[in-house]
Amino acid sequence: MVTGRSAQWYGGADRNAYIHRAWMRRGLPPHAFDGRPHIAIANTASDLTPCNAHLDEVGRSVANGVYEAGGIPLNLPVVSLGETQVRPTAMLWRNLAAMAIEEMLRANPIDGVVLLGGCDKTIPSLLMAAASVNLPAVVVPGGPMLTGTFRGAPLGCGTDVWRLGEEVRAGTLSQAEFLQSESSMIRSKGHCNTMGTASTMGLLAEVLGMTVPGVAGTPASDSRLLEAAHTTGALAVELVAADRRPTDVMSRASFLNAIVALAALGGSTNAVVHLLAIAGRLGVHLTLDDFDRTGSGVPLLVDLQPAGRFLMDDLYRAGGLHAVLHEIRHLLDPAALTVTGRPLADHIGEARIHDPEVIRTFGKPLREEAGIAVLRGNLAPDGAVIKPAAASPHLLRHRGPAVVFDSIEDLHARIDDPDLDVTADSVLVLRGCGPKGYPGMPEVANLPLPSKLLAEGVRDMVRVCDGRMSGTAYGTVVLHVAPEAAAGGPLARVRAGDTITLDVAARRLDVDVPASELATREPAPAAVRAFARPDRGWQRLYVETVQQADTGADLDFLIGSSGDRVPRESH
Repeated sequence: MVTGRSAQWYGGADRNAYIHRAWMRRGLPPHAFDGRPHIAIANTASDLTPCNAHLDEVGRSVANGVYEAGGIPLNLPVVSLGETQVRPTAMLWRNLAAMAIEEMLRANPIDGVVLLGGCDKTIPSLLMAAASVNLPAVVVPGGPMLTGTFRGAPLGCGTDVWRLGEEVRAGTLSQAEFLQSESSMIRSKGHCNTMGTASTMGLLAEVLGMTVPGVAGTPASDSRLLEAAHTTGALAVELVAADRRPTDVMSRASFLNAIVALAALGGSTNAVVHLLAIAGRLGVHLTLDDFDRTGSGVPLLVDLQPAGRFLMDDLYRAGGLHAVLHEIRHLLDPAALTVTGRPLADHIGEARIHDPEVIRTFGKPLREEAGIAVLRGNLAPDGAVIKPAAASPHLLRHRGPAVVFDSIEDLHARIDDPDLDVTADSVLVLRGCGPKGYPGMPEVANLPLPSKLLAEGVRDMVRVCDGRMSGTAYGTVVLHVAPEAAAGGPLARVRAGDTITLDVAARRLDVDVPASELATREPAPAAVRAFARPDRGWQRLYVETVQQADTGADLDFLIGSSGDRVPRESH
């Protein structure tokens, strides 16, 4: 007897049920339709998403676990976004991926889903989709790559690209040596080995309760990832039997726990827009200010690049995520559940730190306060964020004249001009890089420093942008400024030479221009010209409906859930 959601397709003896079953009988035996749960494996594997290329292998282990537990595994390739490959920016397509995945989960005869992701936007888009369709779901994070070395030193994927690139521009590293490091940077399968966005979102997926406890952070090449994938497949069958759904797991308490963990891990600022977007799909009340209220006073415990020294495989051997959570257990909401049906706190157990250089104790942190700081002021009425753990302490309170760039092209054309009027005290401002203005909110906020200042030994400056920066990046960067310039934000009215004041302790970002004058200034013509509305396709829909960074940069009509019901038949 066919039961469950898939029975809407396969149950009965009429023509429609016949069609649905017959076309699946290309290998599926008759007992596939006797009431066993059908589990989709939403697979973001792609050769053009190099960080996820191994997920086909992971998916096979998931399928074995599903079948062993009495379910029917079904591979479902879904939209995959390669952070290093997709132009103009993968963030432009996050919402499209989430929308497409949601529709495929809803449209197909499945009872539950295992979500395979790794690269930056893949886990957020999968979770957004799962939240909106609300079928029983569980995540397998693809895991970080192993650490490569160059000239005897470990390489942090992404972070050392930025560092070595600046050394070339400063004249302290030859172009030939820089290119030689290319073959050492990516040692194995898996995503970036720094605490970038991919690592952050994989770990936070577990804190949100959406993975088998203990799997997040397992290196992609480690055989224990395949073991966990097998276990996850079996758990997916259990989730369907228990009717345990994302709305039962990801509560407000789960998101607040994720914010605490984000701070202790030194995670990516990109987690802000992703967590806000996922919460929006669930109907969970989460705001930008929650990141400051909940996370700003949490100490940094993990000494990983870009905020520290070590890398993801070091974190794993040092005790992994659970060792970190054990140190901050008193800050976590003990009621937040996981896909096992038990609270996250129950799974932390007696996790211990095995290398106190990599994971610090709560009493002896790497930095006393490390959470995301939310800034407001006349430059960011709706908020902006900064990651103090990745910034230079002496720049967290700073005043300086603005050097303004109206687009990324303008920046590239002028940043190395020897006649550029800039000093180490200047504040570099880049606008036109928000969700609407680029479009897509690219990772360009960590502006390269002017080469003439690099030659003088300058390695950090205050930078302000309405875009994002890579989670592998570092520096005193104020980003996600909202409203963005293209949406009429005051950033469009800043002029070269205006004094900008940053005061992280006071949570302020201001331009020293009288309110009356700022309000009457016309937006910079070049900034307006840089914002060209697309005339067709996804980009047009995106620009017309995307929200600002302070609410997660989702599309306005995708907020909330539509459930899994599809009432109409196709035949």
